[in-house]
Amino acid sequence: MEGFDWYGNVILPLFVFASRVGDVSLGTLRIILTARGKRSLAPLLGFFEVLIWIVVVSQLITHARTPFAFLGYAAGFALGNFLGIYIEEWFAIGYVIVRVILQQDGERLFSALKREGFGVTVFNGQGTRGPVKLIFTVVRRRDLRKVLSIIRAVSPSAFFSVEDIRAAHAGVFPKDQ
Repeated sequence: MEGFDWYGNVILPLFVFASRVGDVSLGTLRIILTARGKRSLAPLLGFFEVLIWIVVVSQLITHARTPFAFLGYAAGFALGNFLGIYIEEWFAIGYVIVRVILQQDGERLFSALKREGFGVTVFNGQGTRGPVKLIFTVVRRRDLRKVLSIIRAVSPSAFFSVEDIRAAHAGVFPKDQ
């Protein structure tokens, strides 16, 4: 294929796409970690994020002659956001608080969570429909699925909420297997 611009039509768009996936993933991770109070890693991620971005933009300004590179830029941005969130969820850094409100099975849930090594606090309360048990546990994000499966197994109709917390000090956490 004589006259076909391989660099402008194929190589540059693929380079731009892959680079944007990388730098946007780093940026997404940087923002999430900063919001969770993990600020020590943010400057390093930011350095590489901006370094990749400036290389990509300079290549676009210098060599982009077809819309394929711009499409690669936009597609890389979109996939980078998704991938950054996925990577952060995979690492599961930090802690969450799980709050459970139950009309029944409170003692069973308390015992089940405690048996699995989770720190649990229980209170008696009054809800719209009568007496309730309020159960609180702070868990590592990587243990959240296990905690939720215990809640669903013991009391499928329990109301629960999960919130990120910035820090946890001391407490009772399961031993790593």
